[in-house]
Amino acid sequence: MTEGTSPMIDTLDQLFGALTEGRSPAEAARALRKAASERILILDGAMGTEIQLLGLGEDDFRGHRFGACECHVQGNNDLLNLTQPKAIEDIHYAYAIAGADILETNTFSSTTIAQADYQMEDQVYELNRDGARLARRACIRAEQKDGKRRFVAGALGPTNRTASISPDVNNPGYRATSFDDLRIAYGEQLRGLIDGGVDLILIETIFDTLNAKAAIFACEEIFAEKGVDLPLMISGTITDLSGRTLSGQTPTAFWHSVRHARPFTIGLNCALGASAMRDHLSEISAAADTLVCAYPNAGLPNEFGEYDQSPDAMAAEVEIFAKEGLVNIVGGCCGSTPDHIKALATMLAGYKPRPIPVIEPLMRLSGLEPFTLTSEIPFVNVGERTNVTGSAKFRKLITAGDFAAALVVARDQVENGAQIIDINMDEGLIDSERAMVEFLNLVAAEPDIARVPVMIDSSKWSIIEAGLKCVQGKSIVNSISMKEGEEAFLNQARLVRAYGAAVVVMAFDEEGQADTEARKVEICTRAYKLLTEEVGFPPEDIIFDPNVFAVATGIEEHDNYGVDFIEATRRITSTLPHVHISGGVSNLSFSFRGNEPVREAMHAVFLYHAIQAGMDMGIVNAGQLAVYDTIEADLREACEDVVLNRQPKGGGTATDRMLEIAEKYRGTAGKEARVQDLAWREKPVGDRLAHALVNGITEYIDLDTEEARLEAARPLHVIEGPLMDGMNIVGDLFGAGKMFLPQVVKSARVMKQAVAHLLPYMEEEKRLNGGEGRKNAGKVLMATVKGDVHDIGKNIVGVVLACNNYEVIDLGVMVPASKILEVARTEKVDIIGLSGLITPSLDEMVHVAAEMEREGFDIPLLIGGATTSRVHTAVKIHPRYERGQSVYVTDASRAVGVVSSLISEETRDQTIQTVRDEYKKLADAHERSERDKQRLALVKARANRFQTDWASYEPTAPSFSGTRVFSDWDLEELSHYIDWTPFFQTWEMKGRYPGILQDERQGEAARSLFADAQAMLKQIIAEKWFRPQAVIGFWPANSVGDDIRLYTGEDRKAELATLFTLRQQLTKRGDRPNLALADFVAPAETGRPDHVGAFVVTAGIEEEAISNRFAKANDDYASIMVKALADRFAEAFAERLHEKVRREFWGYATDETYKPDELIGEPYRGIRPAPGYPAQPDHTEKTTIFDLLDAEAAIGVKLTESFAMWPGSSVSGIYLGHPEAHYFGVAKVERDQVEDYAARKGMDVLEVERWLAPVLNYVPKPAEQPRAEAAE
Repeated sequence: MTEGTSPMIDTLDQLFGALTEGRSPAEAARALRKAASERILILDGAMGTEIQLLGLGEDDFRGHRFGACECHVQGNNDLLNLTQPKAIEDIHYAYAIAGADILETNTFSSTTIAQADYQMEDQVYELNRDGARLARRACIRAEQKDGKRRFVAGALGPTNRTASISPDVNNPGYRATSFDDLRIAYGEQLRGLIDGGVDLILIETIFDTLNAKAAIFACEEIFAEKGVDLPLMISGTITDLSGRTLSGQTPTAFWHSVRHARPFTIGLNCALGASAMRDHLSEISAAADTLVCAYPNAGLPNEFGEYDQSPDAMAAEVEIFAKEGLVNIVGGCCGSTPDHIKALATMLAGYKPRPIPVIEPLMRLSGLEPFTLTSEIPFVNVGERTNVTGSAKFRKLITAGDFAAALVVARDQVENGAQIIDINMDEGLIDSERAMVEFLNLVAAEPDIARVPVMIDSSKWSIIEAGLKCVQGKSIVNSISMKEGEEAFLNQARLVRAYGAAVVVMAFDEEGQADTEARKVEICTRAYKLLTEEVGFPPEDIIFDPNVFAVATGIEEHDNYGVDFIEATRRITSTLPHVHISGGVSNLSFSFRGNEPVREAMHAVFLYHAIQAGMDMGIVNAGQLAVYDTIEADLREACEDVVLNRQPKGGGTATDRMLEIAEKYRGTAGKEARVQDLAWREKPVGDRLAHALVNGITEYIDLDTEEARLEAARPLHVIEGPLMDGMNIVGDLFGAGKMFLPQVVKSARVMKQAVAHLLPYMEEEKRLNGGEGRKNAGKVLMATVKGDVHDIGKNIVGVVLACNNYEVIDLGVMVPASKILEVARTEKVDIIGLSGLITPSLDEMVHVAAEMEREGFDIPLLIGGATTSRVHTAVKIHPRYERGQSVYVTDASRAVGVVSSLISEETRDQTIQTVRDEYKKLADAHERSERDKQRLALVKARANRFQTDWASYEPTAPSFSGTRVFSDWDLEELSHYIDWTPFFQTWEMKGRYPGILQDERQGEAARSLFADAQAMLKQIIAEKWFRPQAVIGFWPANSVGDDIRLYTGEDRKAELATLFTLRQQLTKRGDRPNLALADFVAPAETGRPDHVGAFVVTAGIEEEAISNRFAKANDDYASIMVKALADRFAEAFAERLHEKVRREFWGYATDETYKPDELIGEPYRGIRPAPGYPAQPDHTEKTTIFDLLDAEAAIGVKLTESFAMWPGSSVSGIYLGHPEAHYFGVAKVERDQVEDYAARKGMDVLEVERWLAPVLNYVPKPAEQPRAEAAE
């Protein structure tokens, strides 16, 4: 591939003004809404699927511009906006012509956070701006063709970080990113998208709602900055069978959390096919008062990570959405193609869009689960005990930093009926802002607490705002007021609205707190008008607190406070529609603190009357509310008197009567303590352990583990027996959707505590047995494989394993096989675990397995990730790693059981044998049913070969025919052609030259190494250590099918040799050909006299002797340096010689003027593909090249039995000079091509399969299975 723009671009740019005249963002929004009211709109399909079909390589992703990038960029699809813009525009265009009304920009990962993995943060603005422009150009091209208006949606992906989940089980309050980090990153992305001309914004694939809320906040900020108001589409992702997002929310809770954005659409995408998505979509459709959008995957991945649901099958499933009136916009996600979109557009053409329901204006909040305040809920209990100003116990715990015990307080509130928990950290002795953030983050990790909404309570705005940035659900702010004037009040209200929270408004203005009925009504009415008319605050999200003040204080002016509150409540709720009333109920009984029975009775009486007047929320101790009818008569009557300011029947004051009655109850318990349900404690110890694991209960785990230890023969048996039984129950529940991720992590914590209790006993047992023995808790290395930046699933597995006393070495993302094996060997790990999300990761896992086989590893290899499967592991990975055992792990909850069984000396052999038996059955079954819908039969691939106008092509004849040898080429000249980046990689220094020399982490070492290299380089040149040699040749040639025939003379009658090539069998769309190298040579039938060249170069056979000389002198550094520089000279020689070929020896580019350092990006005409590389993966083709050139006799380079070249610092390949020749990857090939290729080469099929093993798209029969070390 080469960089460039559409050949139509000049025309399109000229037409742009005419086509977009009068089309402002506001006009586009109107046109979009009008179209959506008339029909079901069609969104486009998967960008990644189409990009994958292009077969792009690392150089294609880099282009010329990023040739010197310091890290691997293949897989960074968004970068193609800059390096392969025409390819991206053409994909957009294909979707537009297929029927898409809305095109998504190719910017899913175009944030600084996501691009940091590729060191491309500085390109974010341009990635987004150009991404928008490419989609816009595709729209214009399509509109020019058919006159249909289309729209561009700027795509914002979720990033590869989560703001609601800690990656560290030992620190659940830790976050790898923050709301502000995300807000800033999304803001930078939005600026580029808006400047590029998008019509709307799409926040998609949301697995953590807090990330999405940061994106929404950024939208509001940047829209205001840019003076635009674009429609907003929001799309979540349901990730497991529990029907929740990864961060634990249900679909309705998710909707409640983002509803404040007033989105153009709400919906779901990714993770599920249409049939599995239907129930969740139906839930959102019933709840949402806006348009609903759905773009499912094309089914679910098969065993090889491929989406093979046909367009018609997908359309039939999506049609159900339309029949049931669930959707307004549909499209496709992973695996969908223009054909799928065309099928959807055709299928849904006659269906009417879903009518937007009228939703009753009710307060809708959320934690992990939704909460709607309906008329059926007379009163909402807001738990007050997680408030440092209202609970001495909670204050002491927070002040002491005992957040674990503080969580127990919160849990008690929820278990006792609190539907919302009020959290307040206003304590002068602590950093309140930090405490609020830490506690809210810890609450998020406790699903039994986090299921309810939170009320963020503080008198300091900075603390409230810090809290709002921590909660993914829709919370309540407690509180704001007009005490500092209208401007401050409105500013805070706008921010509360932007963060997506409801708000408590205190009856407090510039003159002070309202203490009378009239003042309460006056202030609340004024605030209501400001909020609804100037801020646009939904009235149902406004909660007024008219101030609950203490009664029975002995001060006469306080006697009517209860009545004032109740009557003000009645008036406010009758005159201000949809608002709610709350209050701090415990304030009422402040005079009787210490006398809990009296306080509870007063609260119950007050609420009885206030609720009847319209109070529907209250901050109360959910565990200490008396029932009105059960209060003793005399106490209840006394409470009525003080609350309602009545004259007692017996005379005197209500306060005096209350004080008299109160003495009777002082010091009593008031009511019996809640009896905890401990029936499970009566069960056998194994059942108790399982119960504790399933429910995340740590209170009794040490006691029960000790009991189990005393009953067992060995401490180890407790882990392998009842504890693992319990974890397997957890795994079953998780797999069935009856537990979700946060609960699994809690279960893992219980397991960790149990193991920690047993560990000293196991150590003592080992000591008594005379040695350490092998620990059951071992060392696990984990990595997301090269080319993949998704790591959430891996992190979760790491969390669970760490909980269970395993040492986890996490290498992060995009980790090459060499690094994995290097660390595994250095750290002496017990197990390697590989993770990947995207489908190309599957091949990389196969490679890692083969490398483990080649390097003699025998430790277990765990395979996991969204696209992996048991069948793929059995068919593709297992056969490549016969020394050890690869094991597919379904999910995090299974990881501990699998790892434990593989590490334990007592269970390892049986586990491995069981897995092998299972994999053999799976492989046999797959062999019987193998098929793959993504590739063409060879005859069809050949029919779609590269085409060009051969009649107008005049091939240039080389300056000579036959071979020519070059000896002792000038080293000084070659030194200017050295690409230094691979040199640093030889020394395991990752980075690109010259940037690596300034690298913050390794720059100093890189500069030192480079200085040493320059010193030796000068010595090599001065003393002529190496004698670079080469042999090249040119011959008359033409292609015949997929072969390149070389002739002895220009009459082309006698054949000299044949170069055999392989053809891509990927299914291509549009005008994209299925390539073979033979396509770039004029076919024989055209009569065009074409030519082909070949070459072998070496830095010199002296390399090995010089290197050995240093080694014998114990100078390993110099020995390695010699080899590294020899390798650089060989590559430099190949580059220099190719330049001479283009400009002189073949002469088809005589006017080429590139400088040596510019050649690294390969901007020139012509290619020099090498056998064993993607365009020709068959190493055996080297034999033909060496025979043609007589390379061994000419320059001393020879092939080993595995077709490696000796000396190692050598390069070989062929020269192709056609103007359109370019590098590509053959990718996977089918059996029909292998058999055809074997027949053409005169080789046995088994032998061909042996050498083509890495690219076979089928599994040879077990007896034919190639070993990993067969291929170079």
